Amino acid sequence: MPETPSEDLLSQLSTGSAEVWDEVVTTPAADAAEATADEKLEELLGRVREAVDNGGVPGASGDGAVEMPAEVEMPAAALAADTQDEATSTPRGPVVSGEVPIGGSNSIASITNLVGDDTFAPREPTSFAEAKLTNSEVEALMLKYLLSRGDAAGREISDQVMLPFLLIESLLASLKREQLVAHRGSAPMNDYIYTLTDTGRERARRLAEHCAYCGAAPVALSDYIASVSAQSLNGQHPTAEDLHRAFEDLLIDKNMLKRLGPAINSGRGLFLFGAPGNGKTSIAERVTGCFGKTVWIPRTIGVDGEIIRLFDPVNHEEAPLPAGSGLLQDSKIDRRWIRIERPTIVVGGELTMDSLEVGYNGETGISEAPLQLKSNCGTLVIDDFGRQRMSTDELLNRWIVPLEKRYDFLNMPNGKKVQVPFDQLIVFSTNLEPKDLVDEAFLRRIPYKIEAVDPSETNFRKLFEIMAPIVGCEFDAEAVDHLIEKHYKAVDRPFRCCQPRDLLMQIRNFCHYQKVEPRMTPEMFDFACDNYFAVM
Repeated sequence: MPETPSEDLLSQLSTGSAEVWDEVVTTPAADAAEATADEKLEELLGRVREAVDNGGVPGASGDGAVEMPAEVEMPAAALAADTQDEATSTPRGPVVSGEVPIGGSNSIASITNLVGDDTFAPREPTSFAEAKLTNSEVEALMLKYLLSRGDAAGREISDQVMLPFLLIESLLASLKREQLVAHRGSAPMNDYIYTLTDTGRERARRLAEHCAYCGAAPVALSDYIASVSAQSLNGQHPTAEDLHRAFEDLLIDKNMLKRLGPAINSGRGLFLFGAPGNGKTSIAERVTGCFGKTVWIPRTIGVDGEIIRLFDPVNHEEAPLPAGSGLLQDSKIDRRWIRIERPTIVVGGELTMDSLEVGYNGETGISEAPLQLKSNCGTLVIDDFGRQRMSTDELLNRWIVPLEKRYDFLNMPNGKKVQVPFDQLIVFSTNLEPKDLVDEAFLRRIPYKIEAVDPSETNFRKLFEIMAPIVGCEFDAEAVDHLIEKHYKAVDRPFRCCQPRDLLMQIRNFCHYQKVEPRMTPEMFDFACDNYFAVM
């Protein structure tokens, strides 16, 4: 058979002539180069034969499955279609570490490896439906951000609303078709600089008048409730080792720890009462350390179009995931959530009824979460209980049901009432007698009442030994003997846990003033006691 050009050969092959097939298969190679070309052609012919045998579908097996060649890349249009299919799939929502949903094993594995001991890890949504957001809600955030910023790249807008760029890019394209935004220029990584058109600016102004918020997209209330359940204190049972670790920097009597253990394990609430200066607040602030270290909370919560800001930098301490490995992007963590240290919120005499309700700013249209919502999965300490501007009866009436049922009802600015978790360890700390503050009905809902007693003389001396190097002076047992005999036993003065620290601070400050090294002497203790106990 004479040499045939590749175009003629393919033309003849398409006719399906048996003679052509036989001639092609039996044609000998002229040299090594031609042999290599024939091998490639033979591979192509094999695929064609397979296509003929299987009804024209290359790579189809008997059961109808199609195997794509490894070297064939999926076209952009197919990728877009695949993304659209994912966007319309069943919402998956936040994921508890260890669960492996269909089609997401790799993503969840990387999340689990990254967050370590966290029992809950929110996964990045692949569609607005999965994020439980509407296009209009996200559009409003984007337009208001561009109104305040002027112009921004698509990825900057994605970082602002904390949603994947793939979702934001398609929405920006839709806004451009509606002539609400326009391209002002190009940006790196196949992106554009976006700015508002006159029509878009007018719409953004109307949206900002209703609510000026343009930060991270809100998380659905149902997802937040699920996260609280997954990270609840009720599922954790601290042991004696956990308590020793949490209180290792405090000198606490063993009997006190035995009483604190069951109270903390209950995860419900306790009364800490006793004389002032015996460490009630210090104990209450360290209770949270008995539980897991970190929790995930939403930056904001969305309730029927209303936005409640939950993350509070004043009361919450961010605990970022480990950086530097590049795993953060691979793990697909939902950036609308933030990882924080398990919260410990302490409020004193400034507590009012307004602090326990959703706060609404009429100027910005943004709501602020109440204290009990911010303290979920942590500890809420009511310090100096009984000295608040609100009466104890008001607090009793407000919390008597939440303390029993472990859920609360909040009144939204739009008039709707919503049910939210009431899941924290509440510690009432007071130097007043509990039975003189509240009635029996309230005390019944606080199952543990623990008294912070005065330290023994042995513990009192031990506190001086502990505090002396911290203050910067050498411990002197004879000077402490002088202090106890003259200023305590002689006047029948009770010991208090705070006094060793306070007296040593008096000595240090006096020595710094005199430009001498701080030291514990009988004369120094006499001077300190004259100041400290002047009206006590």
